[in-house]
Amino acid sequence: MPILGRVLHQAEESELISALSECRTALIGVAVMSGLVNVLYLTGSFFMLEVYDRVIPSRSVPTLIGLAALALVLFAFQGLLETIRTRILARVGAALDEALSDRVFDVVVRAPLNGALPGDGLLPLRDLDQLRGFLSGSGPSAMFDLPWMPIYVLICFLFHPLIGCAAIAGAMVLVVVTLITDRATRAPSQATTAHGLRRNALADAGRRNAEVLAAMGMQGRLAARWGMANRDYMIAQQRVADIAGGFGAGSKVFRMALQSGVLALGAWLVINNQASAGIIIASSILVSRALAPAELAIANWKGFVGARQSWRRLSDLFAKFPQAGHSLVLPAPTRSLSIEGISVAPPGTSRFVVQDATFALQAGQGLGIIGPSASGKSSLVRALVGVWPLLRGKVRIDGAALGQWPKSELGLHIGFLPQEVELFAGTIADNIGRFEPNAPFEPVIAAARAAGVHDMVLRLSDGYNTRIGEGGAGLSAGQRQRIGLARALYRDPFLVVLDEPNSNLDADGESALTEAIRGIRRRGGICVVVAHRPSALAAVDLVLMMADGRIQAFGPKDEILKQVLRPASVPHSMQIGGSRPGAGAIILQESA
Repeated sequence: MPILGRVLHQAEESELISALSECRTALIGVAVMSGLVNVLYLTGSFFMLEVYDRVIPSRSVPTLIGLAALALVLFAFQGLLETIRTRILARVGAALDEALSDRVFDVVVRAPLNGALPGDGLLPLRDLDQLRGFLSGSGPSAMFDLPWMPIYVLICFLFHPLIGCAAIAGAMVLVVVTLITDRATRAPSQATTAHGLRRNALADAGRRNAEVLAAMGMQGRLAARWGMANRDYMIAQQRVADIAGGFGAGSKVFRMALQSGVLALGAWLVINNQASAGIIIASSILVSRALAPAELAIANWKGFVGARQSWRRLSDLFAKFPQAGHSLVLPAPTRSLSIEGISVAPPGTSRFVVQDATFALQAGQGLGIIGPSASGKSSLVRALVGVWPLLRGKVRIDGAALGQWPKSELGLHIGFLPQEVELFAGTIADNIGRFEPNAPFEPVIAAARAAGVHDMVLRLSDGYNTRIGEGGAGLSAGQRQRIGLARALYRDPFLVVLDEPNSNLDADGESALTEAIRGIRRRGGICVVVAHRPSALAAVDLVLMMADGRIQAFGPKDEILKQVLRPASVPHSMQIGGSRPGAGAIILQESA
């Protein structure tokens, strides 16, 4: 497998190579079967040789019947071995998929947090499908057959040196065609992948924002952009198909012409008494068989190039996102949260949105984070829960940096409610219970009660067993936010971070939120709340003010609010809580 070997260009420690090496026994079996199949491919040539050289001159019908029966048995074995080889390769592809699917999913969900998958975020899954499809197709069979080409050429030389020279010339032409095909399809294949990413990203954006497109008449405009991306993709794909198909057709015609040429050469040798009559047909079939693997490889070159690119992309992603090592399981946190000079940038960029933030919280405390828009509030809390990586500094829980905790263990002690609440397809109980396998019902109900949504859930059609669609389809924004709060409170995590948790809540929802924050503090947890509305700060005792990515003030709530809040007479539409004009509504200062 010399060509396939070039694909395996990574070090031996590569996860892809390790996964493929698990199928080493199966691949060795395929190689052995390929050898037997290629030996059996000689059946037709030698049958024709014996018919012309023995049966026809002797006019022996029993000899013909015996040769035909033997050839039939050999052809049956050949078909059986090819069927088994195809099935083994399909199972090798499935085994590779099974071995890597968890890692690929891990990369898919981790890469967006580091800005590593712009455009089509599901490309790693498609790459894995590409590898599995290639291994399950006819491409690997051609690769296993290629090493047998010299054997066929050698047999051609045994027939006659001129026939061997013709076979070598044909093989050299096909090798050159293969190299040209590889070079000609490389750039168009990369362009096809890039255009495909852009097309899929636009389609996914349209799906996620279907309501906006329909309400504001933007569907036609986005469709035009998608159409342009789709045309670029189709043009690039057609170019690859044209190049690969053109070279494939050319190689096929060349092989057929060479076969006829060898037939004519055999006839010339017979006329000149340099070969027997059987050589005419046998050599023609043998030369055609000798060049068939190269022709099949050229025909499958498009799939081979795609699989090679997929292999390289997955290798790069696996290297960039290595598997988490086995960390020591630390005791459940009970004491403190400390932030030590952290600086944060959005994934994939180096522009600081939080700089040199330092503060500490103790068990039972609640912190409200306030500040104007784009001041770094949400970026800060994303760093607190380990969603965004730190460029500098440390976040410690009970003295241990977040990186010292196994991710699966750390998640048990953190509750997080982001600005945009995303629920998953499943039941209400599944979503509150974080899809924990065989989760007991008691902590689900306890979390719902702590978030004040128990009665609301009971009023749904099937209560906790009510099924919701992807993204929480079927629920209002306020319901999704309150169920997201219950999910954050599931199993009483030590640190609960709520990013604008009251943005979609009514008065009852805000009361439930305030009581939930008090409950976290009463049981000795720490609660961090990002707020634009002062009502969300009712149950906290500390306030942190941010502006331009830096902490401007931090301390007891009453002291900080006196510094950063001021009375103002504003229009009714701008007042917090709908105060009457001129009644001294409370608003946040927009400057540090």
